[in-house]
Amino acid sequence: MSKPIALITGATAGIGASFAELLARKGHDLVIVARDLERLNQNAIKWRENFGVEVEVLVADLSRDEDIRRVELRLQNTSRPIEALINNAGFGIKKSFFVSEISDEIALLDVLVTAPMRLMHAILPIMKARNSGAIINVSSIAGWIAGGSYSAAKSYLTVLTESLHIQLAGSNVKMLALAPGYTRTEFHQRGDMKMSGLPNWLWLTSERVVEEAWRAALNGKVLYVPGKRYQVISKLARYAPRPWVRKLGMNVRSRGQKK
Repeated sequence: MSKPIALITGATAGIGASFAELLARKGHDLVIVARDLERLNQNAIKWRENFGVEVEVLVADLSRDEDIRRVELRLQNTSRPIEALINNAGFGIKKSFFVSEISDEIALLDVLVTAPMRLMHAILPIMKARNSGAIINVSSIAGWIAGGSYSAAKSYLTVLTESLHIQLAGSNVKMLALAPGYTRTEFHQRGDMKMSGLPNWLWLTSERVVEEAWRAALNGKVLYVPGKRYQVISKLARYAPRPWVRKLGMNVRSRGQKK
């Protein structure tokens, strides 16, 4: 019997790599997607050797229309169907919206909004028709604060996930928005964001985040915030007066912009 296949975007490091390793350990073959061919190949070799799974490497820059299209075509290949889609690829912009490059802002929306929307649109009719599958969208608690384009993009992803979850009620297709807080990955270093002042107790590990998220998805949850402290913070962000939340969001945003 063939193994189920999981497709993970942003699979070279951090949450994406941890999802790939978790699912390989649980017996999934993998399709791993990112821009860096060398690192994809390194991970593919490691997971093949460690877990005895097949690993397809798909190089794609999800800010490019033609690259998103190649991932869509892989998702629509029913000869080796995708059972789990993890929309994880993403990046942040350190600069204020007033001085950022518009090309960077557009790329952020392409990667965080357009790409996951298109990939879900490609695979969901197939999953619904066979009545099985799981999609996890890696959102963020930033989606509930006012933290620039990144927060706005994550808010879109969370709300779309909730909408699709309702539309899939009664089916065996799972939809989860994962909304972690600060997680030890390469995200902040790649964005040149200074995070040294953040206390250790606020940091999560990617391994813990994905373990809990996968369990939550299989249990039919639509939204999961890992870590008790972030569950409290997320409730405050969602239910506190918006003027206070907006001020909090700008304070968090300015922390990331400081050198």
